[in-house]
Amino acid sequence: NDFRDLDFKNNLEEKLKIILRAEELAAAADVNDAFKELQDLHKIWKEDIGPVAKEVREDVWQKFSAVTKKIHDRRHEHFRDMKSKYQEIINEKLAIVARLDAYDTSKNKTHKEWRSSIDDVEKLRQEYFNAGKLPYAKSEEVWLKFKAATKKFNSAKNHFYKDEKSEQQENLKKKLALIEIAESLKESEDWNMATEAMKKIQSDWKHIGHVPRKFSDDIWTKFKAACNAYFDRYHEQKNAISKEQQEVVDAKKAFLETIKEEKTHTKETVLEAISTWKELGPLPRDVRHLEGKFNKQIDRLLEGLSLDKKEVSMLKFVNVVDGLLATEDFRRLDSEQLFVRKKMDEVVKEMQQLENNLGFFSNAKDDNPLVLNVKNRVEEFKEDLEIWKEKLRYLRKLDY
Repeated sequence: NDFRDLDFKNNLEEKLKIILRAEELAAAADVNDAFKELQDLHKIWKEDIGPVAKEVREDVWQKFSAVTKKIHDRRHEHFRDMKSKYQEIINEKLAIVARLDAYDTSKNKTHKEWRSSIDDVEKLRQEYFNAGKLPYAKSEEVWLKFKAATKKFNSAKNHFYKDEKSEQQENLKKKLALIEIAESLKESEDWNMATEAMKKIQSDWKHIGHVPRKFSDDIWTKFKAACNAYFDRYHEQKNAISKEQQEVVDAKKAFLETIKEEKTHTKETVLEAISTWKELGPLPRDVRHLEGKFNKQIDRLLEGLSLDKKEVSMLKFVNVVDGLLATEDFRRLDSEQLFVRKKMDEVVKEMQQLENNLGFFSNAKDDNPLVLNVKNRVEEFKEDLEIWKEKLRYLRKLDY
């Protein structure tokens, strides 16, 4: 009997330990893990631990049963909550699928418009995935609808790019034909005919759309080389200074000296000086440096006037560009356009950086000196960007 009582005592201690562990599981965060461990505890209770004294047997079992019921109840409640949560996720995903399925691409005509649509659809895709995960049995039907809506969009996108690829091949043929014309004209000495023809094919080139990217740089290099070869010869033959040209040089040198001595001036007198300079006639190529000297003097006179920043900048720019157009320096005009575009890109990047920096001051007051400084600089860049845009618009209006 002593051995049996000792055995009952040890069994009771082990079963009380199991009850204590079950009570801990009843409060555990992960209900599923708690339920799995509870099964193990029941197995140990039944198979590994023997009986306890008869007078406490029912009481011990009732305690274990009660805590077991707690865990079962929590598990059932968890599954009810999950079922409700899954339905919320399904509803959210179906709403996103509906938006994706209704997404209208019928007005997309350009790569830029399609790029914007692709970004929009990618955002919807991310919303779908971020809405939450579902068990396979519940997700399959929603997933098939999502795939169908995505496929619908991709089919429209692929159709556009297939057509665009065909159009780019046609553009490639057109540009290759222009290269052949440029190659045939680059050694011509029929200056009037060849110059007009070269100007026309340069204009045609600009109006032909994109070609496949892998050919773009190569054909542009060939076309540019043929055009440059011709215009280099054209300008070279024009460089021989005639008697009449020498008179223009002398007149412009004398006029330049009078401007240098100018003390008082107005916007009207500056514009009149520019007009007079043009009327004196074009300079031979080898004395074009006089144009630069004249432009510096005009810049000096304009800066001395009480005009706003944009007006001064545009007057200087128009003076230089009109001079390049008058001397038919088309290469410099193209370079000027590239330069203006580059400056616009630089200004936009600077503005974006400053606007990003403002994010670091989200909690700062509006009158914070640092915030005010950044905002002022953003406004300055906006003014600069508008000036560069105005310059680009002016260049695009030129007929050359």
